[in-house]
Amino acid sequence: MNTDPDSSWSTAQSEDFYGFKRWGAGHFNVDETGLVTVHPLADARSVAIKDVIDEAADMGLKAPFVIRFQDLLRHRVEQLNKLFRKAIAEEDYEGRYRGVFPIKVNQLREVVEEIVDAGEQFDYGLEAGSKPELMIALAMHEGADRLIICNGYKDQDYIRIALLGRKLGKQIVLVVEQLSELDHIIELSQETGVEPLIGFRAKLLTRGEGKWATSTGDNAKFGLNTAEILFAAEKLEKAKLTHCLRLLHFHIGSQVPNILTIKNAVVEATRFYCQLVKMGFPMGLLDVGGGLGIDYDGSRTNFESSMNYSMAEYARDVVANVRDICTDMGIDVPDIVSESGRAVVAPHSLLVLEVFERINKRETLGRKQRPKRKHKVVRALETLAKNKSDLGRLERFHDAVQRKEEAFSLFNLGYLDLENRAAAESLYWQICEDIASENSETGYTPEELHELSAVLADQYVCNFSVFQSLLDHWALGQLFPVAPLHRLDEKPSVNAILVDITCDSDGKISTFIDLEDTKDHLKLHPLNGQPYFLGVFLTGAYQDIMGDLHNLFGRVNELHVFLEEDEENGFYIEETLPGSRIRDVVAGVQYQHTDLCRRVKQQIDAATKRDEIKPREGVRWLEFYEEMLETKTYLRVHPEPKGKKKRARRK
Repeated sequence: MNTDPDSSWSTAQSEDFYGFKRWGAGHFNVDETGLVTVHPLADARSVAIKDVIDEAADMGLKAPFVIRFQDLLRHRVEQLNKLFRKAIAEEDYEGRYRGVFPIKVNQLREVVEEIVDAGEQFDYGLEAGSKPELMIALAMHEGADRLIICNGYKDQDYIRIALLGRKLGKQIVLVVEQLSELDHIIELSQETGVEPLIGFRAKLLTRGEGKWATSTGDNAKFGLNTAEILFAAEKLEKAKLTHCLRLLHFHIGSQVPNILTIKNAVVEATRFYCQLVKMGFPMGLLDVGGGLGIDYDGSRTNFESSMNYSMAEYARDVVANVRDICTDMGIDVPDIVSESGRAVVAPHSLLVLEVFERINKRETLGRKQRPKRKHKVVRALETLAKNKSDLGRLERFHDAVQRKEEAFSLFNLGYLDLENRAAAESLYWQICEDIASENSETGYTPEELHELSAVLADQYVCNFSVFQSLLDHWALGQLFPVAPLHRLDEKPSVNAILVDITCDSDGKISTFIDLEDTKDHLKLHPLNGQPYFLGVFLTGAYQDIMGDLHNLFGRVNELHVFLEEDEENGFYIEETLPGSRIRDVVAGVQYQHTDLCRRVKQQIDAATKRDEIKPREGVRWLEFYEEMLETKTYLRVHPEPKGKKKRARRK
């Protein structure tokens, strides 16, 4: 905590500046000491995230790490189910809500276990999109009234294991994505003597929105078009399995930002459902798929990283539209299934980063290069730097760019020495800094000058890999809220972007949430020689699973936190999962640590024979190499000095 906070800045201003109340859904705020707190149950009980970081350090775990607030995860499961129950009661809907969690959104055991346990009272089920996920679902699923929805492409093994689950008394619905799958289902049903529960996935013409808009339409990867649904219906009739068709499914993509898109899709799908009932199929289940969004930027708009509706509105609109169409067509309403994954798991997970270095241009601006003989291009830039009031901002910028490019050309042609080139560059950045710091009298900033703030922004180097922990940001441009986790009683004064420690120029976060659009930099606090922690919020969906091994950094440390009023600071860390060791990630690319050690030993022995390494030195080098294989992949930003005492916890 800052002992001498800026008197003109308050924690409330920080809370508003970083948008905690806009995107936090009642789960995140800033306390009076400038620390970010999480409210897992959206009530008065809270945990200061910095306290969790400190306790993790006492346990030997340092950033980067993922913190999972398990109570928050449970709260989201309960909230979704209760809101659907409330909507059903308010709309006089005669069916039930029978939601399922799509395992693909986060397959981690501790996540699925918590969801299954929290959903027990609601008969909340699971959805699988592959054979491995179905194997998880079969083992984790409990209760005869809970559904398992089987999506994705299916071979005979997939179908056979699902039918085995039916023998165990589980309500497993095989959703037909392609016509050929139905042939296999019919064949294996006859072979095993197990009657399947079957669903059809409809390829809707309602156009999706956002990054996953192509999940619907004629070119969608999955689903049956209208003619194929009729062909599939004929196949079931011929096989005398019409009584097995129980579900109509659709999916219009993840993170749907516009509620009107969801309404239109529900209307179209319900028409399909009612037509199948009229054709004599018993049905009973309408699966509205995924799409329920997360308001990552807090703008409550139909921007792709936001959503212009609430979870409660979503539930009401689904229920009301299904009821209205069924009433209009004289059909009994179905039980409603949804596969909301992102909305359930995204808020519970937080990525903690430590900033350990900065790269900036300001440090060189004050170190004026003084060539012994100044070239005329340097003198021209000096004049431009001094005469600030003679020219407008845009004209000064254009002149500075011209002189810089002139200096570059002269250097390449051999007419400018290194000292003069350094002087020209330093003066150029000084001029840009002056221009960026001046306020436009008209209130309008030309685009060229607007980009200066991003160009001049510091690069805060963080000990993590974008490709491992935030793959959606790199691959899809997905925005996540980013904010300091402490020092929020101080005014942020540094324009910064975040860069990771991978050997890749794309390894950075340079687009940030903003109410009006996006920002190309984030205001942060100046580094002061003390650890500085940032949080990347709402990362619980997909990021844990989709991360790759770029530079072989591997998984980060992980903490599972539960509320506990009797514990110090109101929480306890129930479980820790250490991040990847070097030996783990090299094994993943088919290098055995024993073989690596053997090869290095051979080279050390050879160097010893050549008298390039002393025998004892060779032994120490081999020991160090072997020890390194057992260490974590990420940087040791603050190596622990020997004999260091544990820090005192905050009271």
